[in-house]
Amino acid sequence: MINVGYVRTMARYNSWQNDQLMSLLLDMPDAELGKDRGAFFGSILGTANHLLCADMLWLSRFDPSTEPPFEAFAKWPRLHKDARAWAADRHRVDGKIRYWADAIRELDLLGDLHCVPASGGAAYTLPMGIAILQLFNHQTHHRGQIHAMMTAAGQKAPVSDIAYMPETV
Repeated sequence: MINVGYVRTMARYNSWQNDQLMSLLLDMPDAELGKDRGAFFGSILGTANHLLCADMLWLSRFDPSTEPPFEAFAKWPRLHKDARAWAADRHRVDGKIRYWADAIRELDLLGDLHCVPASGGAAYTLPMGIAILQLFNHQTHHRGQIHAMMTAAGQKAPVSDIAYMPETV
C-alpha cells in the first residue's frame, strides 16, 4: 500500500507546510488567530492546536518511546494561547515526525497498530499502512481548513501543492 519513500516524502511535506504556516501565523494578531470562524475547531489557532495534539498522539502510537499526549488533549483547542508557543511545539513535533520517518523500514509498515483513543472509547486496531495514511491525511485535511479560514480572513495562505515543495522541484 505505501512504502518508506511515501512516509519520508509526507513527513517532509508536513514540515514544509507547517514552516510556511508558522511565519504567517506569527504575523497575525492573537485576536485574529483566536476568532471563531465557524470551523469544527472554531478558530485558526484552535484548528492548529487540534492538529498538533493529533500528530502527537499518532507519533506516540508509532514510536513507543514517545509519551501519549493525554494531558495535551485535555487542554485543546486551547493547548497554546498564541502562535509563538504553538510554533515552538509544532517545530519540535515536526522534528520528531521527520526523525521517525527517516528511521522507518519497509518491515515497519507491515502488521497492525493498536490504538487507544485520547478521548476515551474503545481501543481499535488498524493496518499499519492505513494508520500512517491517517496521520498524513488528517494533517492535510486540517491544514486545508486553516488555509480556507486564512483566505476568508483576508490573510495570505501558504502554497500547499506538493509539486511545489522545494525538495520535489
